[in-house]
Amino acid sequence: MKRSKLVTVLMIVCFLAIVFTAKPGPVAAAKRHITIAAGWVTGVYFPLSGAISRILYKKSKDLRATVESSGASKANALAIRSGDVDFALLQNDVAYYAYTGTSLFKGVGKVPNIRGVMCIYPETIHIVQARGVNAKSVADLKGKKVAVGPLGSGTEFNTKQIMEIYGLSFDDLAKAERLKAEEALDYLKDGRIDAGFFTTGVGNAGITNLAIEQKGIEFIPVPPSDVAKLKKKYPFYAATVIPKDAYTGMKEDVQSATVLAMMAVRAEVEDELVYNLLSSVFENINMFYSAHKMARNLTLESALDGMPIPLHPGAEKFFREKGVLK
Repeated sequence: MKRSKLVTVLMIVCFLAIVFTAKPGPVAAAKRHITIAAGWVTGVYFPLSGAISRILYKKSKDLRATVESSGASKANALAIRSGDVDFALLQNDVAYYAYTGTSLFKGVGKVPNIRGVMCIYPETIHIVQARGVNAKSVADLKGKKVAVGPLGSGTEFNTKQIMEIYGLSFDDLAKAERLKAEEALDYLKDGRIDAGFFTTGVGNAGITNLAIEQKGIEFIPVPPSDVAKLKKKYPFYAATVIPKDAYTGMKEDVQSATVLAMMAVRAEVEDELVYNLLSSVFENINMFYSAHKMARNLTLESALDGMPIPLHPGAEKFFREKGVLK
């Protein structure tokens, strides 16, 4: 064999030896991309989801969370079922309906893969009455014109369930107006309805504006004893108070019922990812609080209050380690 050929063969042999004996070098970690369905851009869900996205980016450069504007709670639950999103914010009563296939989900079926992550803040039932109605109880709405929420909405079901406790149905009303919140507030201002139900965070802009324009506002209370009856039948409710400084012209605190805004996740999402999301949020809780005043309702102690569906295993591990779950 000629010398040049021998050198070439030896070089090839050495190269192959290096290839097959060398230890593999570090491989760049794959970026994980998750999506959060967050409701309307002008709502509360969107800034809270944005805060979670920023917290995750700060915690790990290999994790990206995209916040998607979406429809209401029902649409977010259906997006979890289809796998279009990983996480979603929605009302806890809607999550319950989705998991059980009841009420709002009777026609579309269950969302068997929806799992709980945490409850964040109360979405309080505001029962606003027009000037001069002077109703002292929900029972006094019999024979009145009432805005009960849009057809098929979470508010409509909240209204039905609360009226049940007082022995009333929509048939007992002079008229059940299925109006959007903005329309219902206009009807109240003009005296075209006697009362309206609104499921929303305390300090809602529309109700605030109505109170300012009228130089005062009147609510119909739901006392804790009646909320207890409600909760016995519908486990996603809790008792709450609309504080007297929440709206212009309030004379005292108003007792009411509340559902909760919560975060849900697809059951298929990795346990470690859900665990790390919760760890990141609570380790950076002040960053979360800065997103919106309603975010300040979230604490470790309150995060499972009103949780109506099974927890994701990653969430269960987190809350068990923190002593919230025994």
